[in-house]
Amino acid sequence: MTDQTRTEMEAAAFRRLVGHLREHTDVQNIDLMNLAGFCRNCLSKWYLAAAEERGVEMDLEAAREIVYGMPYAEWKAQNQTAATPEQQAAYKARKETLGPKH
Repeated sequence: MTDQTRTEMEAAAFRRLVGHLREHTDVQNIDLMNLAGFCRNCLSKWYLAAAEERGVEMDLEAAREIVYGMPYAEWKAQNQTAATPEQQAAYKARKETLGPKH
């Protein structure tokens, strides 16, 4: 496999992941964090970091719009629900286990 093919496959997988997350707005970011250790905001930050590494000018809001498919504030207003005490407790426990980088 060539590097170009690998890059194209990785890009396709990323686009599919982002599309899947856009379709499943019922899955809250805190649920993703508790289950997988990353969320839509993490993907946005990783996208921004990749842009910065390549000298592409971008800010966090632009990266979030790429991941969320709309401005972040709009997505939050339409889709985000308040975290339950159980979700918050699980998030806190996970952060304590994984450390400050997460």
